[in-house]
Amino acid sequence: MNLLHFYLSSGHNYFGHHGKPAGEHPVVEVEEIECIAGKGIRGDRFFDYKDDYAGQITFFASEVFVELVAEFGLHDRSPADLRRNVITADMDLNTLIGEEFEIQGIRFFGTRECSPCYWMDQAYVPGTEAFLKGRGGLRAKILTSGNLSLKAKVLTANERQ
Repeated sequence: MNLLHFYLSSGHNYFGHHGKPAGEHPVVEVEEIECIAGKGIRGDRFFDYKDDYAGQITFFASEVFVELVAEFGLHDRSPADLRRNVITADMDLNTLIGEEFEIQGIRFFGTRECSPCYWMDQAYVPGTEAFLKGRGGLRAKILTSGNLSLKAKVLTANERQ
């Protein structure tokens, strides 16, 4: 797995806004994130949201984003629009559901798909929710604390041995 982008937002634009307009909290791209076990990512909207929250951190595959851009022809959009924390490459994120995994010495547990909701059609383009069903990313719990950095090399299982 390669890490390509980290995104944080201090507030919710869609979560908890059912029946109301979307919020206007910007998504900020950073080069490093601080993962706190059992709480989430420091500075993100879901940090310390509630005990044992399944979405303390979210991952999204860049390959799916490339397919999304091609499907809708919107080449000027960013993966930040999807409001996931970590954009990855070279990993089928669905294989991590129900599994513990490690990135840069930090342990995670993949809880479930980060299922797309109806807001995706507003956040990106109409049709996005349906397009992303079954590949909306991964929700995970943070099991150990530490920093993830875009500058650090991510080792494969073979490289760690």
